[in-house]
Amino acid sequence: MTANHQQVVYKQVVAEQQQSHDTRSRLFQEIEDAIGRPLVTYFTSFNFQVMIDDHDANMLEGVLQDLDLSSGLALMISTPGGNGLAAERIINVCRNYSGTGEYQAIVPGKAKSAGTVICLGASKILMGRSAELGPIDPQWSTQDSTMAFSLPNLVEGYDELFASAVVETGRLEPYLQQLSHYDAREIKQFRSLIDLSEDIAVRALKSGMMKDATHKDICTRMKLFLDPKATKTHGRAINPATARDCGLTIEEVDPKDDIWGKLYELYVRTDNYVSTSAAKCIESKEGSFAVGAPI
Repeated sequence: MTANHQQVVYKQVVAEQQQSHDTRSRLFQEIEDAIGRPLVTYFTSFNFQVMIDDHDANMLEGVLQDLDLSSGLALMISTPGGNGLAAERIINVCRNYSGTGEYQAIVPGKAKSAGTVICLGASKILMGRSAELGPIDPQWSTQDSTMAFSLPNLVEGYDELFASAVVETGRLEPYLQQLSHYDAREIKQFRSLIDLSEDIAVRALKSGMMKDATHKDICTRMKLFLDPKATKTHGRAINPATARDCGLTIEEVDPKDDIWGKLYELYVRTDNYVSTSAAKCIESKEGSFAVGAPI
């Protein structure tokens, strides 16, 4: 074995251990040949405390600028979620850079919360059979609590408590004590955020998968995504069949298809990368943007 060959082997081993972009780049071309459009991956870690934010839209735009998107765009996404306004920005970036004015979303694993919102802006969603979307009701948590609360549930709790206090003919102290934990200004802001989440989703669908539907029709079809009462908890999985029943354009990828093997390998490799070496990763066959894991 020559010294040069030893060096090549060593570099390959190191690249595999670190899950560098080189270990994934070949898969992009193979998948693009199969789907007929450029592929970009967008992963945020389920392992580190990160979320979808405005910086991600900037990184995505940097990747898309280097691609020929005349035939459209496919975005493979894996994320626990984040900021709804950032998700809306990502939708707009994908649509504006795509030569066809639309993009397809690919979900081999999980695209939850604001990740689901990004998928709602697509012309169709390709999903693995065990893949998950999720509810998009906005969440709220405090610094001294590890629990996140659904804003619709918080507002509903406040309204019910206030309504009971208004009609109470006996002692008001128990109600006043509980109401003291709420801030009327926060409740008003929470209502605005709930409306904003619905508006982002409806606008995305109205200009994409549900072009012919009215605002009311979309809200009715998408109740499972919008209303926390329907799923009971924000982390509840919405599978491909259920998403299709809500009116979304879902294409299930058969695990026996050759394309699934490539999609799944790329998913596993990139998920491993954002679970160990990076917190976020946006890639194409041409290059990679990554945000390091928090220390």
